[in-house]
Amino acid sequence: MGILNRLESYLDELTTNPLAFLVRLIYTAVVVLISLILHECAHGYVALRCGDPTAKMMGRLSLDPRKHLDPIGTASMLLLGVGWAKPVPVNSRNFKGNYVLDDFLVSIAGITVNFTLFLLFSGLSVGINRLMWAEETYAFFREDGLLEAFVNPYKSSWAAVILYGDSAVTSAYMGTLREYVTQPWLLYLQRFVLMMAQVNLGLAIFNFIPFPPLDGYHIFNDLILRGRFNLDYNGFRIAQLVLIGLVMTGALSGLLNAANEAVYGGVLSLWLSLAGA
Repeated sequence: MGILNRLESYLDELTTNPLAFLVRLIYTAVVVLISLILHECAHGYVALRCGDPTAKMMGRLSLDPRKHLDPIGTASMLLLGVGWAKPVPVNSRNFKGNYVLDDFLVSIAGITVNFTLFLLFSGLSVGINRLMWAEETYAFFREDGLLEAFVNPYKSSWAAVILYGDSAVTSAYMGTLREYVTQPWLLYLQRFVLMMAQVNLGLAIFNFIPFPPLDGYHIFNDLILRGRFNLDYNGFRIAQLVLIGLVMTGALSGLLNAANEAVYGGVLSLWLSLAGA
């Protein structure tokens, strides 16, 4: 879905149900802030451990959002579901060990944090799902293999109702859910948890793309080319503009959605199996 389609859907919700739009914006903003800040702090912290204090000296190990957020990248994250923050400044000449290894560790740090958060929150969503239902209801869902329907946002299912329960389309279904859960407030906690899992997986997979200036470019260069491929400043700027164009037009949406759906489904199957579902 391109940016125009997204903006049209948001404008429609804003005019028909402004409260739902505001609630979703608040949820999304909080999740995006947490996810992007931890991603960037991970880069800076690992760089510091590798001998480069540049990020620390420039205040990039702070949890202050103003230190990390890129206006275009943040807007893209809120509107399109993929985005980026200001790159952490790294001076590779300060690395104490092997340059290629240290560059790899710094580059993969943010992805590792996001993927770890995805694992944590997707597992937590399975635990909350167990707590939400009365014993007989949970047993019924488990017997019929319906449990994943409430924790997988990539399926056309009840998970979407929990994520977007304030919209005009799903609000009636949210009312139905409240009748069957033991603690209705868990639906709102589950909404945050599901969004954290979804956003962090999206960030991890998006940043893994081997395209400048994403982390995947450095990872691919370090692992495959042993650090031999280097772009000058103009090359990086051109690559960044191309990437922005691909994101804004939705050209990457199909590939990213397929990857996210496959990984999310596989990890949820593991969590559900461990939970005896």
